[in-house]
Amino acid sequence: MKRFLIFTFIAIVSLSASFEDTRLVPVGKAWAGNSVNANILRHNSVVSYENIQYLAYYDAEGNVVLARRELGSESWKIHKTQYTGNIRDAHNLISIGVDGEGYLHMAWDHHGHPLRYCRSKAPGSLELTEKLAMTGKKEGRVTYPEFYHLPSGDLLFLYRDGESGRGSLMMNHYNLKTKKWTQRQDAFINGEGERNAYWQMCTDAFGTLHLSWVWREAGDVATNHDMGYAKSEDGGLSWLKSTGEKYHLPITAESAEYAARIPQGHELINTTGICADSRGRPYIATYWRPEGTKIPQYHLIYHNGSVWQISQISHRKTPFTLSGGGTKRIPISRPRILASSNGESDKAYMLFRDIERGNLVSVAICEDLSTLEWQFKDLTSFSVGMWEPSFDTELWLSSKVLHIYVQEVGQGDGEKTENLPPTNVSILEWKPE
Repeated sequence: MKRFLIFTFIAIVSLSASFEDTRLVPVGKAWAGNSVNANILRHNSVVSYENIQYLAYYDAEGNVVLARRELGSESWKIHKTQYTGNIRDAHNLISIGVDGEGYLHMAWDHHGHPLRYCRSKAPGSLELTEKLAMTGKKEGRVTYPEFYHLPSGDLLFLYRDGESGRGSLMMNHYNLKTKKWTQRQDAFINGEGERNAYWQMCTDAFGTLHLSWVWREAGDVATNHDMGYAKSEDGGLSWLKSTGEKYHLPITAESAEYAARIPQGHELINTTGICADSRGRPYIATYWRPEGTKIPQYHLIYHNGSVWQISQISHRKTPFTLSGGGTKRIPISRPRILASSNGESDKAYMLFRDIERGNLVSVAICEDLSTLEWQFKDLTSFSVGMWEPSFDTELWLSSKVLHIYVQEVGQGDGEKTENLPPTNVSILEWKPE
């Protein structure tokens, strides 16, 4: 069956800033010389379990710091752990997750390194075990660790095995009953030694996993191209195309379903955002430069139940180009996207930062995804520098309340740092409705 991309033109409205419906809860001071603490690659910088919320960051000396509070409280218990990381490399982030018994799991300080993983000594505790193994299989060159909570209380752990331009996506599974990790997928999005996938994944209200990815052919970000898609209805054991056709694993550049075809050299960014609406239809937010222009724009790639479509979200006026390796200093952040429903219509919220809006924490709001009309709102009155969005995914899924990790950070181009003193870490609370 042929699939066609339909481009939709939308109206854009800008709202004035209003902060009456937000609350900023301070936590502590953290390293700010680059974006390692405030990087979109942190799938979970903050995560909640029942009424407890956890947060992780590096302090100015590179120590891993954990914090916890009861939801609604402004009082945090802060614990400097026994672990440290290379804070001068913005890839070496901290990722946390909580299993169905309340144990905190943590992976940190990876950029092609052996696995660094531990968990709390008891449910609710900030005291961590010594370093632990997971499966021992292909865990020697780990980058971009991510935890995902399954409805059963089990966890998934995703990471890249390999390097930029030559790597594959791995998946481990934590069984809550046995308290053991096993390898669920071995290089199931496979770069075949010629490329690698920069992915994003989410879980919808039905427990389906939605996965999209950008291919990169080399270490140069300019070689990013295309947007692949797969979904799983059994916790990552098997994978399907949007049509329901079963993939024969591994998925490669030749066998992948493409939600959008985007050529190299079009300022396509990697590792952005994905969500699904109340009917389980996927929405992917990213940015690239449309053909015939010099200005990258935010776009929504989505499936309407029949075909993939593309809609431009932003109407930016500032051109820029992407090329080279390492973490880049970019005038806009990569976006994260969320969806909710009021029973009559599906809504979407895209979190982002843009120099055109003063590098504030901003959100694009679509009150009805059938119209694709977007309004823009700023959630802070202060600049967050080179910040990128991450938020409490579990709290959003359970309560549709948004708790965003907020910190002003710098970022030099090509993995350089900036001479900034430690800055405040806060949780920005916002309930859209």
